[in-house]
Amino acid sequence: MPIPIVNSIISWFLKKRIHQIDLFIKYPIDVQEELLHQLILSAQNTETGKQFEFKTIKNYKTFAERIPIQKYETIAPFIERTRKGEQGVFWNTPIKWFAKSSGTTNAKSKYIPVSDQAIEDCHFKAGKDMLCLYINNNPNAQLFTGKSLRLGGSSAVYEDNDTYFGDLSAIIIENMPFWADFSSAPKQETALMGDWETKMEAIINETINENITSLAGVPSWMLVLLNRILEKTGKENILEVWPNLEVYFHGGVNFNPYRKQFKKLIPSKKFQYYETYNASEGFFAIQDKNNSKELLLMLDYGIFYEFIPMSHFDDENSVAIPLSKVKLDVNYALVITTNAGLWRYLIGDTIKFTSLNPYRIKITGRTKHFINVFGEELIIENAEDALKKACKKTNALITDYTVAPIFMNDRKNGSHEWMIEFSKAPENIDCFVEILDNALKSINSDYEAKRYNNMTLSMPTVHQAKKGLFYNWLKSKQKLGGQHKIPRLCNQRNFVEELLEMNKQL
Repeated sequence: MPIPIVNSIISWFLKKRIHQIDLFIKYPIDVQEELLHQLILSAQNTETGKQFEFKTIKNYKTFAERIPIQKYETIAPFIERTRKGEQGVFWNTPIKWFAKSSGTTNAKSKYIPVSDQAIEDCHFKAGKDMLCLYINNNPNAQLFTGKSLRLGGSSAVYEDNDTYFGDLSAIIIENMPFWADFSSAPKQETALMGDWETKMEAIINETINENITSLAGVPSWMLVLLNRILEKTGKENILEVWPNLEVYFHGGVNFNPYRKQFKKLIPSKKFQYYETYNASEGFFAIQDKNNSKELLLMLDYGIFYEFIPMSHFDDENSVAIPLSKVKLDVNYALVITTNAGLWRYLIGDTIKFTSLNPYRIKITGRTKHFINVFGEELIIENAEDALKKACKKTNALITDYTVAPIFMNDRKNGSHEWMIEFSKAPENIDCFVEILDNALKSINSDYEAKRYNNMTLSMPTVHQAKKGLFYNWLKSKQKLGGQHKIPRLCNQRNFVEELLEMNKQL
């Protein structure tokens, strides 16, 4: 069968999902309430179901009153029992898969349960929806005339007590139907390599002569791959290597610091960028319009959503609200109940609603990744908006960054200390710092108040990281590739101290 016909058939098949998406857009609250009912019904005979008497829960009010909000540390003992082979603890079907995630700052590994339902009805469904929404918005798309280059996790899947653990991306690849491998690159064997640098070289060798039409992966690591491809091929830009490349599906970190670099590598006004929001715990939202900075909250993936206003956030003691109660432009911590047995689980991410009809969101950061040592309440969204302004005005480009407080000492004021790795440094670093500081003042009134006349906070200190600092730091932590990320904001100085020391040695 000719390739263009195959492209048309697959595109037609994927677009059939659009009417179902329209359905949850039209009836969002009904869809979420029905889903909650199904989750409770499914798990009523589990240990968790019996503990909280799921059989007598008939509505959201009782559900929220009876089941506490929980962090990983609270449910870890139940997960460990399931990892050792015990079933029926928190979900009604056997759970054999666990997505290993260390988060960004926590050295202790988390093992997030992944049920067969979550693989099929959440992750696989989301992957198809991602393509469906893109194709629906771009009728002339030719994605299936070539292959998608997927840049996933950094390790294979490992067996332990007849259960399996690894990066979520590795679990997804392990469970993909055999035919999916034909439309993806690199091949499964390469995608599951454990050593990141060996895998990177293998991916390059496998893909430079393929017809790659789309990219998928975390921006920071995709940049590393694309730059190495240009080094190897001697080409000026990626379109000289893959002329039919048309879209990049990205997620995991804020794309703004990387946007300018990608546009330089892929110099095409027609090229599309589509953002996704997924984690080990589930797939939550997908960009549903071309050139949009909003993500459509996907309401029929077996995930029931609740939200905690960050103004009243108190960890597991917080009071959450359902989707029907949310407001625009309020910073919320995300709470999820899933078809893998996570019940009112505090995932650690923060979001804001940009639209209530349909429900669209943007990711604002993490519940733990902020700086509030001096009452400045600096969140990742503030930091990255300010960096974007400073880069634009000084014609700079950033590869990576992290920020930590400088604590008050004797009569010295506090401050913020930035470590920034530039791919293109500003001509005048002092000018960059001044613009960054002024941008933060304009964005964050609490920061502005603390900076007033240098009464609490002094001007930020910015260090220019030597090339490869963050890469080498992650390598020293054995966290190269996949979903591993640089901690952006931290209330403590442990990360920045390590980076400062390493920067001296490079």
